[in-house]
Amino acid sequence: MRLPPSGASGGAALGDELQGLVVGTHGRHCWIETDDGRRLLCHLPGRKDAPLVGDRVCWQPSGDGGSISRTLPRRNVLYRQDELRTKSFAANLDLVLVLLAADPVFSESQLNRALVAAAAAHIDALVVLNKLDLGPAFDSAWQRLAPYRAFGQDVLPLCLHEGSDPSTLDALRQRLEGRTTLVLGPSGTGKSTLINRLIPSAMAATGAVSRALNSGRHTTTSSSWYWLDGQRRSALIDSPGFQEFGLRHLEPQQLAQLMPDLAAHCGQCRFYNCTHLHEPGCAVRAAVGQAVHEQRYRLYVDLHRELSAAPRY
Repeated sequence: MRLPPSGASGGAALGDELQGLVVGTHGRHCWIETDDGRRLLCHLPGRKDAPLVGDRVCWQPSGDGGSISRTLPRRNVLYRQDELRTKSFAANLDLVLVLLAADPVFSESQLNRALVAAAAAHIDALVVLNKLDLGPAFDSAWQRLAPYRAFGQDVLPLCLHEGSDPSTLDALRQRLEGRTTLVLGPSGTGKSTLINRLIPSAMAATGAVSRALNSGRHTTTSSSWYWLDGQRRSALIDSPGFQEFGLRHLEPQQLAQLMPDLAAHCGQCRFYNCTHLHEPGCAVRAAVGQAVHEQRYRLYVDLHRELSAAPRY
């Protein structure tokens, strides 16, 4: 992330206000980028409805930085919600890249939750399986993703090992062109390596921001925006890792429609309000073991029960 020159200002005017893009957040401050590519630190008047990385905001110059006055309407937002809190990742996304690895073994539950969250926000998703160099371990992990490829989910192999064939990285880079992409993934998948391979300046830029904010050694605790090209057409958003991916913001009745392999059969059930758990004449249950993989259906049942048991306010 580039640090702004001293006294940086500018941007697209909206009436008497200036516009900017939020490229990083830290407490009550945001980094914003003006339309001419300069970056500056802006103060947030309050914590309520704080902008997210990817938001367009209106701001006013203040001292050697600025003050954000309001957030402009969003196309979408990706977030997760558990029993204690809601965590927003980023706004105005074109793609969610879910990065997995052959080792450590990935959780299909977490993968499914990320895909469901993306579908609920009307954001395309791409699954990338890293560590192609691990041979049998990769083959096993790739086979676990066969049901996802079968219903049309985009899945790409990747190898980030030093000295490996760059073709898989090149194929991924092509899929990111012209899009704003959020990278999700648990620790150990190679997320930091991927970002630094795609954007060699990312490591140094992140350290510079940490020093500017006096935040000490950098750890990814909030999302950060990086441009993939000099024309600023393609962007990558780094996100904090997660151990849990709650979906308490969704109703259990929505779930089947957000899982494409199940959704393909929902309209054929005998009852319009079928839960696909026990009703006679359920087309989804009839497809299990054929068009719907058994494991995918188990993921649906477990998540449906979790959402049904969650209190609604």
